[in-house]
Amino acid sequence: MRKHHLVPMLTAVAAAVALFGASAQAASQSVPASAAEAGTLWFVELNGNAVADGNTLASVRTEKSALRTAIKGAKLRVTERRSFDKLFNGFVVSVAAADRAKLAALPGVKAIYPVLNVPAPDPIKTAPDLAAAINMTGAAVAQQQLGLSGAGVKVGIIDTGIDIDHPAFGGSGSNGTTPFPTARVVTGYDFVGDAYDSSGSGAALTPVPDDVPDDCAGHGTHVSGIVGGNGGGVLGVAPKVSFGAYRVFGCTGTTSSDIILEALERAYEDGMQVINMSLGAARQWPEYPTAKASDKLVAKGVVVVASAGNNGPGGSSPDGLFATGAPGAADKAISVASYDNAQLSFTVAGTPYGYNTATGAPVAPTSGSLQITKNGTTSTVDDACAALPAGSLTGKAVLIRRGTCSFYIKASNAQNAGAAAVVLYNNAAGALAPTVAGTPAVTVPVVAITQEQGAKLDALIAAGTTTLNWSGSYVSYPYGTGGLISGFSSFGLDAELGFKPNVGAPGGAILSSYPLELGGTATLSGTSMAAPHVAGGVALILESNPKLKPGQVAERIYNTADPKNWSGNASLGLLDFAFRQGSGMLDIVGVVQNTATVSPSQLALGESAAGSSLKTLSVSNRSGAPVTYTISHVASVAAGPNTTSGSSYNISGVYDAPATVAFSQTTLTVPARRTAKFTATITANASLPERSLYGGYVVLTPTNGTAPLRVPYAGFKGDYQSTVVLTPTANGFPWLATLAGGSYTNQPSGATYTMADGNIPYFLVHYDHLSRKVLLEAYDADTGKSWNRVSMEEYVTRSSTPTGFFAYTWDGTTFRGKGENPKAWKTVPNGRYVVKMSVLKALGDESVASDWETWTSPVITIARP
Repeated sequence: MRKHHLVPMLTAVAAAVALFGASAQAASQSVPASAAEAGTLWFVELNGNAVADGNTLASVRTEKSALRTAIKGAKLRVTERRSFDKLFNGFVVSVAAADRAKLAALPGVKAIYPVLNVPAPDPIKTAPDLAAAINMTGAAVAQQQLGLSGAGVKVGIIDTGIDIDHPAFGGSGSNGTTPFPTARVVTGYDFVGDAYDSSGSGAALTPVPDDVPDDCAGHGTHVSGIVGGNGGGVLGVAPKVSFGAYRVFGCTGTTSSDIILEALERAYEDGMQVINMSLGAARQWPEYPTAKASDKLVAKGVVVVASAGNNGPGGSSPDGLFATGAPGAADKAISVASYDNAQLSFTVAGTPYGYNTATGAPVAPTSGSLQITKNGTTSTVDDACAALPAGSLTGKAVLIRRGTCSFYIKASNAQNAGAAAVVLYNNAAGALAPTVAGTPAVTVPVVAITQEQGAKLDALIAAGTTTLNWSGSYVSYPYGTGGLISGFSSFGLDAELGFKPNVGAPGGAILSSYPLELGGTATLSGTSMAAPHVAGGVALILESNPKLKPGQVAERIYNTADPKNWSGNASLGLLDFAFRQGSGMLDIVGVVQNTATVSPSQLALGESAAGSSLKTLSVSNRSGAPVTYTISHVASVAAGPNTTSGSSYNISGVYDAPATVAFSQTTLTVPARRTAKFTATITANASLPERSLYGGYVVLTPTNGTAPLRVPYAGFKGDYQSTVVLTPTANGFPWLATLAGGSYTNQPSGATYTMADGNIPYFLVHYDHLSRKVLLEAYDADTGKSWNRVSMEEYVTRSSTPTGFFAYTWDGTTFRGKGENPKAWKTVPNGRYVVKMSVLKALGDESVASDWETWTSPVITIARP
């Protein structure tokens, strides 16, 4: 079996171990308390179903009343913040850290989950066009040749609001003069107001909703323009959809996941047929409340589309594998990856070079010529970092390699030497999206190309005098990165090895509408921009066939999407990670004209430790004639985690190590309006490193010449439970700690606590991977007697960074299990104790000891006065 390691190994982290003792911890270590990742707001899920699951409103409210009574009787410090009935049966509360475990143990409580701060998406401002992007998905053809516009379809936008005055949505074009609701923005609600910021303090934490869900941040207006803008220089995917605007962000900062859940309930009540969420909290489980609510919406007939996240290696917060967040992690939501848009280009010697415009520089012209020269070579590490001779580049374009100093310094030095334009190229694989913003401003065009393009251009310049010709043409791969996965796009899979992301669309460099007071249009990049291409595409699909259910829409989208080459080196001809691009690029025309489907439409293989995966696939032919398919298989590249610890933060390598796929037959004839089945047995490549993710595509090619159908698959090589969760950071977590003066201090030799005035034990822990359950139990340090549970949490995310940590506390109270009467809780007497932390790994079996990791604290001496 062939296996090629395509990318150098990344730096390994500390070796993994399964059990940590106090001896591994250094004395006198301290970390600021503000660095802990746990908050004070929690979702409390009750045992009964939500109304959307068939429960009655009266029953749901009776449950809530019973829990309020139990909280009061237990004298817990709990403040109710929000209550949910329809998509989620429960509350959001503020609870003291010492009372959190007690709340989780009350009768009627099913689970608790942290309320997360969700950052307002921070897309990159760059330069091409929405017109190019809607050609890449077939939206332009659907509009112009199939006559589709999205008319009659309601799309809810949960975001920063929509500028209703913008002509793209039928607004007046003048701020504050368009009455709400409008002919296009037919409903909506502002949940927060301008000043709200869930990460702020004081007044910023109190929502003060406006009467109009207007947009002062820009993101929601941009997203809405992609879905269905129609005016003001913007033409979206579905230009006649009706919008619901659900504003969950203020002008700056973050929102919280409970507000997003509230918006989902409101959008459901308002009859939205499609909901777009270009937002999310990374590294979350499909069980997280916003994800479960999304699944309930799908069950009720609503198509939910969410961005996969910008946590790829080229994103602002790189997060390795398993980075998919909620709500996109929902089993039935469509999670969307980003491809780079088609790019404007220049030509040299007749060959187009697609480029990205650097932020902070003027836009390049679309005509005219310049002589192009170069400053360094393809191995220069500090090209143009020092001042260049005055007049040496007068009137010329200059090729400059990335490295050592900032892009601003390079561009400024070139401009000061007389350059009329700067062409930057990468020093590593992939696209380059630089900024040259600074003072004084760069006043000449600065564009960026890939490492491969730069090497070709360098060789041409070295061979003789060369002319750069500016062009107004758009190009994609192989003349640029258009149509390749964006560097910022997140990797899957989800925590339960579910297939995520599901599909991709253009998200790199998209021109769309922007609030009038912020300029009217802007070009942004992010999976935030990819999701609305799919949401708009769904509107066109529903217009063409209003009877389709959400599952049928998703199935047809996945079957007809087009996977693209690996962005790291597209010329190799290998397909990009199936667990990063999903089924491939959205093909709206392919969906509308589709007459056959393959189910299941995506295959989550799970872990390969149990052996090969046997899957039965059913092909349904809706046409009036039989169709014969040739069945084949194409692998995608695979990715390995950090090979020392199994950490999912890092990707150790990219591998050409295809799985073996054996079919029950290599051709299949499906009669008219009938169904036929075949099986695929998928076996991971034996030479692929353990704990790698692998994937590929089952391809059904019709012999009648119509478009092929595809079913992507992805799986985990080896034993998923071999991934170590309690990997130590440089601090040597877990710790027993004390809190004083705003800092936690490690107590590796044990400590004495009075259990009064905040003098209680804390437990600091780093989670290197997501955990199914975390259980803390108290034992007598001398006799080993069990004093039962300290706390228990389920579906725990991993730490947000390789050095991050969570803090748990103990007030001396223990309980036996969930649903216990508070009268049975025990306050342990003064004495010597240890607390054992047990972590059940993702998809672990509670009855299998090796699926747990444990740590036992140093001795805790309780000495109440």
